[in-house]
Amino acid sequence: MPSRRPSATGGGLLRDEERGSRAAAVFDALGADYEKAFAGSAAHRSSLEWVLGRLAPGSRVLDVGSGTGRPTAETLAGAGHEVLGVDVSPVMVELATRQVPGASFQCADIREVPLSDASFDAVCVYFSLLQMSRDDQSRLMRRLVRALKPGGGLAVATVPLDVEDVEGVFMGQKVRVTSFAADDFAAMVTKAGLTVVSQESLLFTPSHPDAVPEPHHFLHCRREDTGAV
Repeated sequence: MPSRRPSATGGGLLRDEERGSRAAAVFDALGADYEKAFAGSAAHRSSLEWVLGRLAPGSRVLDVGSGTGRPTAETLAGAGHEVLGVDVSPVMVELATRQVPGASFQCADIREVPLSDASFDAVCVYFSLLQMSRDDQSRLMRRLVRALKPGGGLAVATVPLDVEDVEGVFMGQKVRVTSFAADDFAAMVTKAGLTVVSQESLLFTPSHPDAVPEPHHFLHCRREDTGAV
């Protein structure tokens, strides 16, 4: 989930289940406005081109935090791939199911979804880690790597801020955000068992009345044939 740069406030660390329920509430409220705000992201579409360029026909792809289904699931399904989108927001899943009938969507917390080893040819994780703790982000990344076939590609994007459980406002919704600085995020991904093939950092301004430029960081990674931890 892209997030406006937050400012620190008081309050203790949230339990992971509280983070999940808050994330669902935020994205239930945002609905289609989220898609409109980020539809102009050229970097996101360029990242999808990288994913598509690595896939054989009819590949299986996992979209973590699939939102409204656009552009990720729509682009991949439109290219003939089998896409499973997982999102914690019932509203987002309903929108995605209606807008992208060629993909499958599941309303669930990805941390609780069973994932078979080496069952996906590619995994996309666009801005869907930011309301998880750092430990949960690291654990989930290791699980996603195990679910990726050896040699498969993983595209992940985040807001590269060195913050932990910080309160902010995102498109009018109160959120609590945890992230890593760019180098630390790359180190976390590498430790999970991936090789970073390329990366891009940029500023993006969402199309929304309250938007300000926010840093985005995209990593394009490969699971080596030797396997992952």
